[in-house]
Amino acid sequence: MTLNWTGEILAQVEFYWDTSLWPRLQGLGDDEFFWEPVEGCWTVRPRTDGTYIADWEWPEPVPPPVTTIAWRLGHIVVGVLEQRVEGHFGAGTPDITQAAFPGSADEALSRLETGYRRWCAGVREVDADGLAAPVGAAEPAQWADFPFAMLALHVNRELIHHGAEIALLRDLYRARPTPEATLL
Repeated sequence: MTLNWTGEILAQVEFYWDTSLWPRLQGLGDDEFFWEPVEGCWTVRPRTDGTYIADWEWPEPVPPPVTTIAWRLGHIVVGVLEQRVEGHFGAGTPDITQAAFPGSADEALSRLETGYRRWCAGVREVDADGLAAPVGAAEPAQWADFPFAMLALHVNRELIHHGAEIALLRDLYRARPTPEATLL
């Protein structure tokens, strides 16, 4: 039996998107998007030109800061999807330090859906030889020799991992104490 590995990779991410991630993001508003559950959260912040940038440091602090939904969605949108779509199926690899991160929940969801659909469309065109081919200069140098299949599985893992974190943050936001509740 011959496996269609491209189909299997897509089936995994499409199932997760359809049954878990996309339904859990519906109804997300800006208050929740920017909610900081603890002091010192990393989030996305406006630049002087009105675009948004994500908080970050390299090397990452140990332990890393808690991040907002805005930061997590920005990471998925820009770092996981848009950068990869452009690098592997588009005009080139944009510079992450110059990328504009989503500045609202609506923008994040719109760009997430677009990035996801463009990524899946690109992967759908990758055959077995393409899955085995090195990712090359579209990825950081330490990844250049890894096969595209490893990158596609990594993207799936990133969506699942960060999507679960966002779902938890949404649960915590919904269950947080409100000023009205403390008066009772």
